[in-house]
Amino acid sequence: MLIGLAFRGSDKNIPLHFEIENDVMTFKVKDHYFKKAKQENFVARSIYKLEEIDQKYHVLKKNDQVLDLGYYPGSWIQYSSNKVGASGQVIGCDIQKFFDGVLSDMAPSTTGIKTVDQFKSLELVEKVFDLLDKCLRPGGNFVIKVFESQDAQEFLKSQRKRFKELNYLRPKSTRSISKEYFAIGKDFVC
Repeated sequence: MLIGLAFRGSDKNIPLHFEIENDVMTFKVKDHYFKKAKQENFVARSIYKLEEIDQKYHVLKKNDQVLDLGYYPGSWIQYSSNKVGASGQVIGCDIQKFFDGVLSDMAPSTTGIKTVDQFKSLELVEKVFDLLDKCLRPGGNFVIKVFESQDAQEFLKSQRKRFKELNYLRPKSTRSISKEYFAIGKDFVC
């Protein structure tokens, strides 16, 4: 259930993209805190809940690394990123599907043992593919680093139906001794 955004810095005017689906009913109380949040460029009134908690218990400080679970629509992540500053980091996770693209340049810590490294790479690839149903919108695009192996080829072949197009590329800038390439999925169909 990893869906979210990572932010560095202290700008509370973080651009967030959200859509309200036709079949979802929203309920907004336009009280003092709703109006205050809008005036101060926060996406939701819940900012003031975390602000009060933090002022009383000091749960956030400069340079912290923070995980915000259930962060949609994003006011807590706005507040947190401001508190942790440019050297801190805030990652938000939620169950809302909203990404148009997922990029993964992850690689395992290599051992120098080809079969072990290929296996560890494939494990990462499989985990990222498992996340797609939870975070990638239909029609979204996907890029992932893969270490070359027969098992990786078979796994990617089994995933072709999840995209209208699945391509492979070894960029020119890849070192000649590297066994990595990238799988590029276009137009996710779930």
